[in-house]
Amino acid sequence: MTMAQPSPAALSPVSRARNPRTAKRPPSRPVASDAEATPPGGRIGQAVLPEPPCSRDMAPWPSLASLGLSAAAVAERVSSIGGSDANTILSGSGERILRLWREKRGEENPEDLSDKLPVMLGCWTEAFNRQWYEKQCGMQISRSGERLRCPVRSWRTATLDGYVEEKRAIWEAKHTSPFVKPEDLLARYMPQLQHNMAVAGCEVALLSVLYGNNKCEVYEIASDWMYQEDLLEAEMRFWHCVKSGEPPAITLISHAPKPVGVREVCMTGHNAWAAFAADWIEHREAAKTYATATSSLKELVEDDVARAFGHRIEAKRSKAGAVTIREIQP
Repeated sequence: MTMAQPSPAALSPVSRARNPRTAKRPPSRPVASDAEATPPGGRIGQAVLPEPPCSRDMAPWPSLASLGLSAAAVAERVSSIGGSDANTILSGSGERILRLWREKRGEENPEDLSDKLPVMLGCWTEAFNRQWYEKQCGMQISRSGERLRCPVRSWRTATLDGYVEEKRAIWEAKHTSPFVKPEDLLARYMPQLQHNMAVAGCEVALLSVLYGNNKCEVYEIASDWMYQEDLLEAEMRFWHCVKSGEPPAITLISHAPKPVGVREVCMTGHNAWAAFAADWIEHREAAKTYATATSSLKELVEDDVARAFGHRIEAKRSKAGAVTIREIQP
């Protein structure tokens, strides 16, 4: 529809005042005040003045360069085994394991991940993931970026995404495809979670996962000392290969822990639960002592020793290099 153009005389004083060179106030028409000329809502006749832009503080976005590791951090990671290294060691990929081995030996530079979109996007959204968890769960996350070192084996380290004091749990952030199955994701990152729990001395890990832009899920993982013992043995073999120059072999752990469920069930009236709970409480410290003793005994067996024995136990080395501790029957 074609609108007729108004003549200059038909324009309101305020409208004509927009062009000071051609605007001329007619003597027969008084000039309206600002309050009269501009009703509420900014409407003058049929014209609508634009609303002023909403003013709010916007947090600056981090630059891509700031998301990478510093040269000092890269050098420190080369000289130790961290949580992401544990994922590689138990990945089952000979290519990835050999590359990590060469990096730790200084024979190859660490892979440049600055052009890897999934990696950089995960780093970028970590701060959002942390704030979203705090908003949805009502618990604060602290100690982000804190680097820990195992007090027993100094070559084992862990860098925390965060720590939730209310749950006494380490917090890990991931950003993945919306089509990834939760069981596959948990299997991929289980070595990292168990490694970081072992180094930090925690019993619980919280894995906060952004699935694309579709949903955020939080998985609670319990510490599994049997899995951690096997993981430690795999890491010790890998670290020995780093120091000796011997190429590492592929190591797999089949009994990966499952995530903690979301239902709460009271088992107070369950007799079997009561009996096993009493045994668990009574022997918990003994189980930890057993795990520590097993690991320490294996460390005492030198690489060229096939069998070590004494004090009613023996340690035998398999053809694959694994050491097994057994009691000697009289």
